[in-house]
Amino acid sequence: MLDPVVKQNLREMSKKLAALRGSLDLDFKLEQIADFEEKMTAPDFWDDNERAQKLIGEANAVKAVVEQFQKLSGEYDDLEVMIELMEEEQDESMAADIEEGTKALVKKLEDFELQLLLNQPYDRMNAFLELHPGAGGTESQDWAEMLLRMYRRWAEKRDFKVELIDYLPGDEAGVKSVTLLIKGYNAYGYLKAEKGVHRLVRISPFDASGRRHTSFVSCDIMPEIDDDIEIEIRPEDLKVDTYRSSGAGGQHVNKTESAIRITHIPTGIVVACQTERSQIQNRDRAMKMLRSKLYELKIAEHEKELAELRGEQSDIAWGSQIRSYVFHPYSMVKDHRTSAETGNIGAVMDGDLDMFIDAYLRWQIKGQGQEQ
Repeated sequence: MLDPVVKQNLREMSKKLAALRGSLDLDFKLEQIADFEEKMTAPDFWDDNERAQKLIGEANAVKAVVEQFQKLSGEYDDLEVMIELMEEEQDESMAADIEEGTKALVKKLEDFELQLLLNQPYDRMNAFLELHPGAGGTESQDWAEMLLRMYRRWAEKRDFKVELIDYLPGDEAGVKSVTLLIKGYNAYGYLKAEKGVHRLVRISPFDASGRRHTSFVSCDIMPEIDDDIEIEIRPEDLKVDTYRSSGAGGQHVNKTESAIRITHIPTGIVVACQTERSQIQNRDRAMKMLRSKLYELKIAEHEKELAELRGEQSDIAWGSQIRSYVFHPYSMVKDHRTSAETGNIGAVMDGDLDMFIDAYLRWQIKGQGQEQ
C-alpha cells in the first residue's frame, strides 16, 4: 500500500500541473517557438549578429520552459502508470520506487515554480554581489567573510561561475569589502532576495571574556547590464585612481598599480576592481560595474523600480536587517520580510539558501498583487 502522504502529494501535483498548463499557455508558446525557428532559417538571419543572438536567447528561454514542463508532466504520467501496475499485479515492492519518484518530482516541481517567478526583465542576468561590514571592526569583517563563503557555496551548488572583482582584507580577520560577479542564468533573479542587511548574533571568538556580540553586513545585488543598453558616461564626470592590489589575486598583486577605483562625481557612486592582471582589464571591469549601477539608478528614478533594484537605503545597524542569523543562545536563521526560518544554521552557512529565496520571490509576487 502507498503511504497516504504520497497519495496526497500526487493529488497536489496533478492540480499544480493542470494549473501550470493553463497559466503557461503552452499552445501559444509552441506557436512562439515555431515563429522563432522560421525566423532563424531566413537567409538574412545572421546579417545582424547582435539581433540574431538576442533572438536565439529568447527562443531558448521559451523552449526551456516548455521542455521542462513536458518533462515534469511525463514523469508524473510514469508514476501514474507505475501505480496502476502495482495495483493490477499486487506488487507491493513497487511502492518504494513510487515513493522515491514522487519525492523527487515534488522537489523538481517546486524548483520549476520558482524559476517561473523569475519573470522580471533583469532576472535572467548575471549578478554583482557586494558585501560591506557595518560598525564593529573585526567582528563585522569576520561576519562578512562568513557570508562570502556562504554565497560562494550557494553558487557552486547551482553550477554558477564566481569571479572575484574586488577584495579588501580586514585588519585582523575577515574582509573590509568584497565584490563578486556571479555568472549564470537567473543569477540576479535569485540573488536579489539577498539585498539588505544581514545580522549575526554569536559568542565572539575574538572576545576573551566570551561575551555575545551582534554584527551587521550589508549585501548589495546588481544585475550585470547587457552591452546593448546605452548608458551615457562622460569622461569629465569620472575620477580615476590607481593603486596596488591588496587582496588574493595571483602573482601580480602588490607589484604594480594595476588596481582601479572609479568615482562617478555627479552621483558619488564608487566602483573598484583589482583582480585582473592589467590596469586596462581592471578599468574595463570597473566601468561595467559603474554602468550597472547607473542603469540601476536610472530605472529606480524613472520607472519606480526602487524596491526591486536598490532596496531601501538604510544604516548598517540594528533594526534595518532583512535576516538574522543567531548562533547563541539558540540556533536559528529568520528572514524578517517573509518570516521564513530554520534551525539548521549549519546548512544555511553552507549555502542552503533556496528556502529563503523561494519565500522572498513568492512574498514579492504576493505584494505586487496586493498593490494592483
